[in-house]
Amino acid sequence: MTQAIHFFDLRKQNQLLKDELEIAMQAVIEQGHFIKGKQVTEFENQLATQLNVRHVIACGNGTDALQIALMALQLKPGDEVIVPAFTYIATIEVISLLGLVPVLADIEPSTFNISIESIKSIIGPKTKAIIPVHLFGQCANMQAIIEIANSNQLKVIEDAAQAIGSEYKLPSGATTFAGCMGDIGTTSFFPTKNLSCFGDGGALFTNNDELAKQIRMIANHGQQKQYEHEIIGINSRLDTIQAAVLQVKLKHLSSFQTNRIANATFYADQLKKTTGIVTPFQATDSTHVFNQYTVRIKNGNRDPLRNFLTNAGIASTIYYPKPVHQQVAYANTCMIRTSLENAEMACKEVLSLPIYPELSRDELNAVVTGIKEGLNQL
Repeated sequence: MTQAIHFFDLRKQNQLLKDELEIAMQAVIEQGHFIKGKQVTEFENQLATQLNVRHVIACGNGTDALQIALMALQLKPGDEVIVPAFTYIATIEVISLLGLVPVLADIEPSTFNISIESIKSIIGPKTKAIIPVHLFGQCANMQAIIEIANSNQLKVIEDAAQAIGSEYKLPSGATTFAGCMGDIGTTSFFPTKNLSCFGDGGALFTNNDELAKQIRMIANHGQQKQYEHEIIGINSRLDTIQAAVLQVKLKHLSSFQTNRIANATFYADQLKKTTGIVTPFQATDSTHVFNQYTVRIKNGNRDPLRNFLTNAGIASTIYYPKPVHQQVAYANTCMIRTSLENAEMACKEVLSLPIYPELSRDELNAVVTGIKEGLNQL
């Protein structure tokens, strides 16, 4: 390859949607309502319809969404929240900022999602909530998580930042979407997400009318009416320009995800007989929308392979190089009651490959060729 293959290249998508995006943003500029413009409410309603959830409340970013969710559930300092040890730090960050105690669960080695057996083993008298993270694009075992929560009077906050649009099959045969099964769901519209804006953005989902009311107040300085502050809140709003961008991209989300799945299928077909690599596991109860295509590289070859790919002009990324409990800031704040061996092993083996919708077949072939050549030389 003479041209580098980027891990993610939003410029291609922006070029495809250029005319639609310019029209949408120009409309905001002309109306002049950059905060709480009509496009914000329109986007919330459109996303709620698409996900078949009663309420979507937009906010400033995905981290704020998690914090607002915890605040809305009125958890108190010292309350324990079960969360996977293999996740982006924001999930742990907000728990700690509110004076809550993160209790770390291990993950399933196949899906990278939170382990049900691990959850069961670490519930204690102070446990008040579970935050399953739908990592890389497919849902955690929500049926089991909800059963555990109901049996122990726990709240469930879904971190669906990487899995918006992923469908979960219930035992009844009905399907629902990531983020729409627990008490509250959260997502991010960071530029690398499947549904993304041109900066920071996030949202919360709920089917509970009272929680929706609380969430809206918290995100708006604790007020329903201007200058009437009923509860302590924060300032976290999705600006109107970003809402306009999201309105455009929401119309194309299905096609984006179709392309991601097609790219993942190509990788899986081409790499299935390659020694030393484990391609992503597909759960039977969830679709996978592949925000990331994360493989496991065995035998200690992850870092050497990544170096080989880099030298060949093929970008890759490690999500995540350290589990939460090995991060300096959280080494003494997280509670550990069980082995976290699967999370620790994942951090040594995972490698995420380019998967964005606009990748060409030539680029996909180059990635596959690079992996095979690299592993053959190691």
